[in-house]
Amino acid sequence: MSEAGAAAAHAEAAWKPAYNPWLIAVSVTLAAFMEILDTTIVNVALPHIAGSLSASSDEATWALTSYLVANGIVLTISGWLGDLLGRKRYFIICIAMFTVCSFLCGIASSLTQLIVFRLAQGFFGGGLQPNQQSIILDTFPPAKRGAAFGVTAIATVVAPVLGPTLGGYITDQASWRWIFFLNIPVGALAVFLVSVLVEDPPWEKNKRSRGIDYIGLSLITLGLGALQIMMDRGEDAGWFESGFIWLMALIAFLGILGAIGWLLTADKPIIDLAVFKDRNFAAGCMFIGAMGAILYASAVIIPQFAQQTLQYTATWAGLVLSPGGIAVILLIPIVGKLMTVVQTRYVIGVGFMIMGGALLFSSTITPNVDFRTLVMMRTAQTAGLAFLFVPISTVAYMTLPRRLNGDGAALFSMFRNVFGSIGISLSTAQITQRSQVHQTYLSQWASPFHQPYQALIATYEQALHTMGRVGVAAHDVAIGRVYQAFRIQVTVLAYSDVFYYCAIVAFIVAPFCLFLSPKIGGGAPGGAH
Repeated sequence: MSEAGAAAAHAEAAWKPAYNPWLIAVSVTLAAFMEILDTTIVNVALPHIAGSLSASSDEATWALTSYLVANGIVLTISGWLGDLLGRKRYFIICIAMFTVCSFLCGIASSLTQLIVFRLAQGFFGGGLQPNQQSIILDTFPPAKRGAAFGVTAIATVVAPVLGPTLGGYITDQASWRWIFFLNIPVGALAVFLVSVLVEDPPWEKNKRSRGIDYIGLSLITLGLGALQIMMDRGEDAGWFESGFIWLMALIAFLGILGAIGWLLTADKPIIDLAVFKDRNFAAGCMFIGAMGAILYASAVIIPQFAQQTLQYTATWAGLVLSPGGIAVILLIPIVGKLMTVVQTRYVIGVGFMIMGGALLFSSTITPNVDFRTLVMMRTAQTAGLAFLFVPISTVAYMTLPRRLNGDGAALFSMFRNVFGSIGISLSTAQITQRSQVHQTYLSQWASPFHQPYQALIATYEQALHTMGRVGVAAHDVAIGRVYQAFRIQVTVLAYSDVFYYCAIVAFIVAPFCLFLSPKIGGGAPGGAH
């Protein structure tokens, strides 16, 4: 090794952040929290946005789709953009422009404007999560990353939970525009803190740009963009009954397949797929994808059930999720301690088993389920997440070469978000499908020849008679009440099925944790802690 090379290697080995690593972790997590919050906070405000901007509900959902499409594409290539612009500079640009785009979304006077600004917001927001993770990876030594990822987990797990609650409250009490204005002070503070506290380590400063891989960039944009549009719009378009969805599916398949082929053979690919040669990283991506699918699916269908079936307001539907966020914050330090005495792969396995048990419990919902029981169901689900995010993140990066941290963080975040979108789409599609199945099955009993059906109508008629209704009017109203009860029962059974399916996925994934390296975590020979 030359004298200059030896000096550079010594400088890299001796480098430490100038400021307290925990201050740096909190600063970069603040930016990521703001971005993740925006993926769910808008959901409950869509009807208000549609009404305010004279658009249909279907048109208003493009405010979500445009954000997810841009976000999903940039998540994947953020490592390359960080190399091109410098990681700290790119991170600050992303925070500042995300904040500016939030302001523009808040003042949008038409749906077209809102969609364009949300597209831009998603583009800059896509760089926040991967850069946050790669900065934490470089700031903390491997032995302390588990605790550092505990801070990250608050953003990743709590933000999607808090989003619907906060969005519902702001929309009910003020205006949907304040959902976006809320980002302005947070973004300004994050820009200041990152500018002062964060610095690029020597190995980041010395990185050479890979140049612009136009073919790889185009294939990733086409493939992931079409996939996000397909998953987000599939339910409204009737899935593969729609020619548009078929076209998106074909473009997604060809784009992603072409991108993989190109990235494996190109001299200077936009993403280095060598990260997947690391067994722990590849397994970590699989586990974070499964966790993301279950997290986002359950975070959407519980408030949806509360609003549409139980007639909760947006605020109360969001409050069903909030105690789960508190449970995560309380459990993360305990899980961190547990990882020092138990192999991390066992902690992940326990997390998926807890998640499966909680979802099995959730599948026992009934039409008269009360608020307390719904809160217990969601809190039990979220408790499982506390055993998953930090251990999975720790395992994924533990043996990954430092030079691949940027690409690794980008792909890790991409797996969580893309599988999260797939989880949401599949769960909502299954609710529709299972409702139709249960309706077909139960309708055969709604017959004049079925005694319990006739007895229920008679009970309603008797109640209406005591209220002064008589004759045919009472009979017609009684049939309407029975049909309403029938529809609620069908919907509840559909939600029960979806929770049951999610539980099966969690139980299936759990045993695969044994394939992870036994040398990661406490109690293992040569453990990292």
